[in-house]
Amino acid sequence: MEAKRSLSGREKFAYGIGAVGKDMVYMLSASYISIYFLDVMGISAAAIAVLLMAARVFDAFNDPIMGVLVAKTKTRWGKFRPWLLVGTVTNAVVLYLMFTIPPELNGAGLVAYASVTYILWGMTYTMMDIPFWSMIPAFTEAGKEREGLSAFARSCAGVGSALVSIVTVMSVAALGKAFGGTTDNEINRIGYSKFALIIAVLFVIFILITCLCIKEKSTVDMKNASIGEMFRALIQNDQAMTVVVAIVMINTALYITQQLVYFF
Repeated sequence: MEAKRSLSGREKFAYGIGAVGKDMVYMLSASYISIYFLDVMGISAAAIAVLLMAARVFDAFNDPIMGVLVAKTKTRWGKFRPWLLVGTVTNAVVLYLMFTIPPELNGAGLVAYASVTYILWGMTYTMMDIPFWSMIPAFTEAGKEREGLSAFARSCAGVGSALVSIVTVMSVAALGKAFGGTTDNEINRIGYSKFALIIAVLFVIFILITCLCIKEKSTVDMKNASIGEMFRALIQNDQAMTVVVAIVMINTALYITQQLVYFF
């Protein structure tokens, strides 16, 4: 019988640094994309509110679909790491593009660019976020080890969020000036683009460390219905459908309320 092996410090660090990277990216998008779209690029608050509402509705279907796809994945590199790596790289690219809107765009073209990149960002973030948290049982033992790693990773994620919250405004201003910005708008536009690039590169490096240092030691059987069965069950269950609709409406109301602040 093979002896159980505890997680090494190297593995714990690798998973924790991945959590730092993913929440750095999440915080940048969640806290600053509205400011960038509205104050820097001049998109109307109404258009932003509609965009965020549409993204929340899309997420309500995207998340369970992604879960099914991950559950059905079987590769020589494991079930989770391929999705984690591909999702991270694509999300990093989309993050940079989302904060690098061509200045010549305006009107419908500007709104279309922002909409496509924002929805793609949410989709690719889900692509890496679900396997990141779902992979814990594949390389830990049940019990205290698993609970301890989850708590450690959540703490590291908080560090990533805090870092971005603290340094973004100062970094955007400094980078905008360093790369040739002269007016306030130009400084912010260039600064957000360069800062997003830095965060995107760090994100890829941190998750690459996670993927290289952590090996999936066991096969995790994620029992999931097919996508068709999942939606049929949801439609036929009026209570579950009510919960889903309520969640979407609450999230939509929160985002619209947040954007209405910009009108005043």
